[in-house]
Order: sequence, then C-alpha cells, then structure tokens
Amino acid sequence: MSRHQDSDKSRPGSGRQGGYKKDSNSRGNSPIRKAPSKFKTKADPATSGAKEAPKAPKSPKKPSNPDEIRLNRYISNSGMCSRRDADIYIQSGNVKVNGVVVTEMGYKVKLTDTVQFDGVNITPEKKEYVLLNKPKNFSTAGDDSPGSANVLDLVRGASKANLMPVGRMDKTTTGLLLFTNDTEIIQKFTAPNQRSSKVYQVSLDKNLKFEDLERIQKGLTIDDHRVYVEEITYIEDQPKSEIGLKMKTSNVKIVRRIFEHLKYDVLKVDRVTFAGLTKKNLPRGDWRFLTEQEIINLKNA
Repeated sequence: MSRHQDSDKSRPGSGRQGGYKKDSNSRGNSPIRKAPSKFKTKADPATSGAKEAPKAPKSPKKPSNPDEIRLNRYISNSGMCSRRDADIYIQSGNVKVNGVVVTEMGYKVKLTDTVQFDGVNITPEKKEYVLLNKPKNFSTAGDDSPGSANVLDLVRGASKANLMPVGRMDKTTTGLLLFTNDTEIIQKFTAPNQRSSKVYQVSLDKNLKFEDLERIQKGLTIDDHRVYVEEITYIEDQPKSEIGLKMKTSNVKIVRRIFEHLKYDVLKVDRVTFAGLTKKNLPRGDWRFLTEQEIINLKNA
C-alpha cells in the first residue's frame, strides 16, 4: 500500500473517524447530504391556492361523577375486605346492587344505591385511624368473657365507623393499640411477614441475667420455631428486671414466651412504639386520630 493510501485513512472523510461515508459507486468522498427537515412549512392558502382543511372539533371529556365509585372500592371502604378480595367476591356473584347480582369488573355504583355483600347491606365509610394508649383489664375483640371490659368501649366515641383493633392484646398488656376500618392496613400489620418494628417495655419478677440477655439477642428456639429480636437492652436507670425489647412481631404472646422460656415470670408488657407511632402526649386510656403524615408513614412502613 502506498504512502498516499495510508495517509488517506487518517483523514476525516476516510470513514475511520466517523466522518461522511465513502460512496462505493464513485471515486473519492461522497458529498454531505442534508437530512429532510422534520418540520413542515405551512403553506399559505393565499399564494398556493389550496384551502386549509377544517379541524375536526375535539369531543369534550366526560366529567367523572363524584357520586359514583367503583364497586370494589365501595366494598373496601365499608370495611368488609380489601379491593383485591372484593373483586373475587364480585366475580363469584356474592355482591348485589339494588337487588341485582353484579359480576362486572369496574362496575360503578352511586352512593344512593343499595349494595349487599354476602346478603348484608353495607355502606362506604371514610378511612379512620385511631391510636389508643391501652390501659390494663381491657380485652381486644375475640378475647371477651362475660362481664369483661372491651377496648372498643374506649374508642366508641371516636367515630361512627366500624373500627377494629390492629392485632390482639391480652388484658394485662398495656400501650399502643391502633384501630381502623382500613382492612388493608389491618391485614398488612397482622401478616406474619410484616416488617414494621415495635418496642416493648417488659417488667420481670427478677433481674434478667446478662447471659440470658445475650441468648435472647442471638435468637431462641421456642416450640420448634426460631424467634429473633432486633434489639434487647436493660432500661437505663432502672432495675435489671426492666427490659426494652424491639421486635417486628405484633403478637404480644411471643414477647411473653421469650422470657417464660427462660424461666422468668412476666409481670407487665407495655408497647411503647408501634410502626413509628409513639405514646408522646397520649396518657393511659386516651386516644387520638393519626395525622395525615402519620397515615402516609403507616402505609409506607
């Protein structure tokens, strides 16, 4: 190859440096061709003699009716089940609107319609979230015995909604208990794989040995199940029988079983935090509504 040919490869037009391409049908380099413009020039009807085609009128958007909502949302708002589960009930023919079975997905109902879910008339409710600092000697729903006081009595004046406690607490357990008619939140925080942290203060009948504290921190096998805690500590400026325990479970029975497994009697369990919520400015026996930000945090927990 000649020197002239070698030097030609280093020129911008040779194709080596990304310049214009060499035309295989001609000698030398092909001229630069301008790409056609993407923007078309609007012809002047006065000079071109062409008439502009009239624009088709846009059809106005149909406004959504604020008095109508999807049937699955209506059912979910009533507190019966989640939207996903509501779809299953609708498809199976267990939902009636004004006496007629509806199986259509996305079906919309008016707030004045009569909706039956499994033969029971239901009404949609606004989602309510109430936090209670539970005192002793009040049971959660399902633990009732004749003549016993129920936690629902403590929040009955908070809302007309069908509030349910999130999880169960025995009579002797105190502290934070959340109530809501949001079935998705109830399912989320009672599921075995839920990931939000809770902090408990546990009072024992005697000082917790340091070796037992370390055993709990490493994990215990109780009834053939491995139980792990996030953190366990002695409470500062308190006797060694006062223990702080951080876990993801909302099942208070597991908290008690940890110490009973190591031959300690549990005198008191107090839930001091629940999914980022605290007892700050909430005396024992009192309740309050969650703020909008707390509700957002709860749904993202």
